Amino acid sequence: MIYIGGYGIDHNMLLLVSVVVFIISLIVQGMLSSKMRKYANIRSTCGKTGAQIAREMLESNDIYDVEIREVDGFLSDHYNPLNKTLNLSSGVFHGNNIGAIAVAAHECGHAIQHNRGYLFLHLRSMMVPMVSFSARFLNIFIFLGVIMINRSLVPLQIGIMLFTVTTIFSVITLPVEFNASSRALKWLERNDIVDRDELKDAKGALGLAAMTYVLAAIGSIAELLRLLSILNSRREE
Repeated sequence: MIYIGGYGIDHNMLLLVSVVVFIISLIVQGMLSSKMRKYANIRSTCGKTGAQIAREMLESNDIYDVEIREVDGFLSDHYNPLNKTLNLSSGVFHGNNIGAIAVAAHECGHAIQHNRGYLFLHLRSMMVPMVSFSARFLNIFIFLGVIMINRSLVPLQIGIMLFTVTTIFSVITLPVEFNASSRALKWLERNDIVDRDELKDAKGALGLAAMTYVLAAIGSIAELLRLLSILNSRREE
């Protein structure tokens, strides 16, 4: 059992929280995919593609050294600070709908964060090597920790340490994503790229996308607490 705010919560309750969060995440992801497919059939009033919006937003923020690339996949859009590339999926790159515009502007928000030295993006970028290492081995150590729990707690302790790294990363990701969406929406509204209804749709789409990160962080925290509860229970025996 682990205590939070003076209340004891056992690992079974935390497991239930993790499962519920996972199910909700799938629902939200499905809603986001459905909304983006719906928007793909509605032409934006400005008539510009995601790639055009991206270039315009970058240049309006005096950023000229970011390459805009077309990549495969659905909702595979991302900004890579290592090589300063804005990678847009084909649907966003060529799309002239509000979904494509919102996603492109959001990814530009990350490029602007990088250009301006946004603290949380810097911290997240610094953690990437650690997260990659942790993600590669944490499941192995957690599995060993569970099957060896009656003989040694060391594997489980190592697994928890590695899982802590990925949990911290998921939490740091939240302000990065919310800030990028805020920059995107403010720029779209300020430059009259979208009308009132389109702005509402853009907020809805980016809000759902942000919710997936929130749920991922909650799920990760719940799972970390569950592992700590198992460790504490074993120590108390």
